Amino acid sequence: MYQTARPHVLPPQSFDELLGGGGGPATVGALRAGERSWRLLVVRALLDAAATEPTGPLPPLTAGWRLLARARSVAEPEVERLLTYPAVGMWAAHTLRRLRGTADDEAPLWVETGYLHALAASAAVRAGLEFRTAVPVRHGWAVLPALGAMRVPDGPDWGAAEVSASGGDREVRVAGRRLGGPDWHALTELRADGCTLLLDDTDPYRTLRRPVVPEPVDGTDEWQELFRSAWEVLTATGREEARALADGLVSVVPRPRSERFRPRSASSGDAFGTALASVPDDGEQFASTLVHEFQHNKLSAFMHLFTLYGDDGARLYYAPWRDDPRPLGGLLQGVYAFFGVTSFWRRRDHPLGRFEFALWRAQTAHALDVVGRSDGLTELGRRLVAGLAEQLRPWLAEPVDRRIGALADLVVADHRATWRAYHLRPDPDVVRALAAKWQEGRSGAGRAAGPSRTAAHDAAPVPGKPVRAFDTRAVLARWLLADRAGFEELRDEPGATVAGARPEDLDLVTGRTAEALDAYWALVARGEGTPENWVGLGLAARAEGDPAGDGLLAHPELAAALYAELDGRADPLELGRRLTAPGLG
Repeated sequence: MYQTARPHVLPPQSFDELLGGGGGPATVGALRAGERSWRLLVVRALLDAAATEPTGPLPPLTAGWRLLARARSVAEPEVERLLTYPAVGMWAAHTLRRLRGTADDEAPLWVETGYLHALAASAAVRAGLEFRTAVPVRHGWAVLPALGAMRVPDGPDWGAAEVSASGGDREVRVAGRRLGGPDWHALTELRADGCTLLLDDTDPYRTLRRPVVPEPVDGTDEWQELFRSAWEVLTATGREEARALADGLVSVVPRPRSERFRPRSASSGDAFGTALASVPDDGEQFASTLVHEFQHNKLSAFMHLFTLYGDDGARLYYAPWRDDPRPLGGLLQGVYAFFGVTSFWRRRDHPLGRFEFALWRAQTAHALDVVGRSDGLTELGRRLVAGLAEQLRPWLAEPVDRRIGALADLVVADHRATWRAYHLRPDPDVVRALAAKWQEGRSGAGRAAGPSRTAAHDAAPVPGKPVRAFDTRAVLARWLLADRAGFEELRDEPGATVAGARPEDLDLVTGRTAEALDAYWALVARGEGTPENWVGLGLAARAEGDPAGDGLLAHPELAAALYAELDGRADPLELGRRLTAPGLG
């Protein structure tokens, strides 16, 4: 079916574009060619590993491969596009892991390997062949990749359905039901002038983790309108970048609507060409999400061709866009994605856009500095990080409205300090020593000196259990900038709209910092010293010009531990001031 291919070579211009965070249509075409080869290798490995596995009620896998080859001989471009469909990549990777014992699933293994028959049937339909085969049924659904799914009720959780096309018109039937009938759910095409994406709500391998059942969207008009609006934003922001995205992305996987200003999205290196996305707030947010996930797609494809990092001892890092510590590879992926996000928002000239630009340029610059100092990067990885940093550097000096810049600075400090409070644990011996010094200083027996450099040393991150998302005050800032009237409606019960938000958080982001300071101090003093409240106290103190703010934001984990060691017999702000002592950090 396929001939031996020559090794993939990226042209110098494409290589440089990708190292700089970009990549035009020609570069994306080269990545897609590489991904096609990668996909075929994984599928071949899967078929080899499954050669002796039982196929249940389905035909032998060799029969599926023969049908796929037959379809390709008639309609090569159509079948090639199908083989590189994102969900096919997830299927091949997940099923190969099952065969090798590194993944599991509730479905029998023959259901997983039998997806090959569904792939072959979909190819045969596209090629207009006369054929007959059987495909897996999962929880009442028989799926034809990139086409849709047929409801097959009243059967077992795991079964098989016949798929056939016969007669002069090659009418296709699944489990005796016609494609296009009431039980058939066809995928929707999201169309814009210059780009078409499939809205995949049926494929079991669409969600990038373990297989799931189809969840047909009730009405797709909203998605269509949002995509049309997003495409207008993308082309207005950068026509060449939009063309490259159109050439690379194939599908969007819809997920339930998330809270406003808290979109959820994802992508996978096993599924080049797709993006999972919650229902966007508007076209601009959708555009930003597509840029974000396409950056991940590009870097994953690049890393299938080149090695950017190696083993760094399983070290975990602070990622300014995540609440959890991340390994080097995850941090590098985030840097690449948020470089693209920063570039996108840099060209959006309105208050929320300028806020996003100011926020993500700072966070990306911080992460680039951290990842650039890792000894786990290869020489090529260092080149990539240096190239991104060089482009980002002049953006850091670009002017932003003072009020908007201050909000972005607050959000940056909030996330970093909250992460520290949850994921770093000071040495208990150091905490006890500091508490003793504090008590000596209070009694006049000695000076309550600040902690030593040892106390400030960052230990390895530990798992934390946040009581709310670290972006809560960032979401409030977005409400304030994008919808002032809506923001005012939050005041009575902010947590009902923005999960985790409290009245003192609204005071903080609106500049009522004296009121916020009193509120956070009272919360800590009465025993509600959550990381969010310690950090809120630090943010409010800094805004009020109290040096305690710098100490609390630099070392919230130490402030909380020392306060607990002293049984709450200390002024939280005084502790913060002592944490600014020379030699700390």
